[in-house]
Amino acid sequence: MKLPTDHPHPFVRRLFSFWAPTERSMRGWAMASVVVNAGITVTGAGVRVTGSGLGCPTWPRCTPDSFIPVAHPEVSPLNMAVEFGNRLLTFLVLAVGVACVLSALRMTPRRRSLVLLAWLQPVGIVAQALWGGLVVNTMLNPFTVGMHFLISSGLIAACWVLYARAGEGDGPARRVTHRDIRRLGHVLLAAVFVLLVAGVVVSGTGPHSGDAMASRFDLDIEIVARVHADIAYVVVGLTFALAFALHVNNAPRPARRAALVLFAVELAQGVIGYTQYFLAVPAMLVLLHVLGSTLVWIAALRVVTSLRTRAPETAPAGPSPTAAHAAV
Repeated sequence: MKLPTDHPHPFVRRLFSFWAPTERSMRGWAMASVVVNAGITVTGAGVRVTGSGLGCPTWPRCTPDSFIPVAHPEVSPLNMAVEFGNRLLTFLVLAVGVACVLSALRMTPRRRSLVLLAWLQPVGIVAQALWGGLVVNTMLNPFTVGMHFLISSGLIAACWVLYARAGEGDGPARRVTHRDIRRLGHVLLAAVFVLLVAGVVVSGTGPHSGDAMASRFDLDIEIVARVHADIAYVVVGLTFALAFALHVNNAPRPARRAALVLFAVELAQGVIGYTQYFLAVPAMLVLLHVLGSTLVWIAALRVVTSLRTRAPETAPAGPSPTAAHAAV
């Protein structure tokens, strides 16, 4: 009996590679999970900036009487389509997450670390879907909306670590550069996360609430925007320091390249951020800014995982022939 993994067409073989996984295909599914989770994060922002946050006014149904969009007197058909489309993307993200789990379970030899990381995806996606229901039921409260974004960031982190670990062994982590430089990388990652949280506060205070009925944080937008910018300066400074330290210490090329890529993405994100601020926060630039923040997060994760490596786990040595003979 022929399996899909024996199909002559390469696309079909890749699509069903989770059934007979290799290290390469495992990494491929993990990267696919990074992409789809990043994608649904950006489309979620698209729901907000188009005012479609309550396009489907109930959850889990789209309307009180239907799981799919139907004519509703109080909701624009376009807003309903945008919100429902974003909900449908959840099934794509879940399918990729399940493929990661199957790949990890069917790998030979099975690696417990990959199985645990892979399971974080479907579990996290289900939790994210339930939180999405809370977002709708709280009428797009800025706290629940912001947590929706941060949960997505956590899922992206889990997906990236799965991708990195799938290309490594299960031996102890070994740093590839000086200990203090690796610590600087961890400080940088923490600063990037703080930057994401500050961005969430700015979004929850700004004009794009997702719906006219949604509440906003009762904060001064000028102040929170300046705090966000100040944290961004710290992140850029830390990134420059890390890139310089890696260069001076002649760190492995992947680590140096990862730091430079992060620095470039941060500069581009800064240009978008200042442009949207001076243009009174147009919706399209907000969408680009969310994409940029997602790319900054992924690039920062890449930096941290490039600062260490893991060798294959060594099996405990068996008794020597001399010892075995003595035991007899």
